[in-house]
Amino acid sequence: MDVSARWTFLTNHARVLLILAHHPRHRLRDVAGLAGITERAAQSIVADLEKAGYLTHVRVGRRNHYSLGPARWLRHPAEEGVPVARLLALVEPAD
Repeated sequence: MDVSARWTFLTNHARVLLILAHHPRHRLRDVAGLAGITERAAQSIVADLEKAGYLTHVRVGRRNHYSLGPARWLRHPAEEGVPVARLLALVEPAD
């Protein structure tokens, strides 16, 4: 395997957040498919993002509708003070 194929610039957490920011009504099955992860991994990531305040959800019928939560800053000390909105504006997820 080529060394460059073993890593990516975005984490799965970033991918899930980006997908749900642009497609707040997607089912987790769809989010997982777009992110290239399992549905269980997507559920775990969404739980992490909700616990940290990056996402909230409202149940509408049989589906969840997601929105960005109040914790809108990137977490790593190197990006201290950088709003999540800058990342969202920079990367448009593929459909």
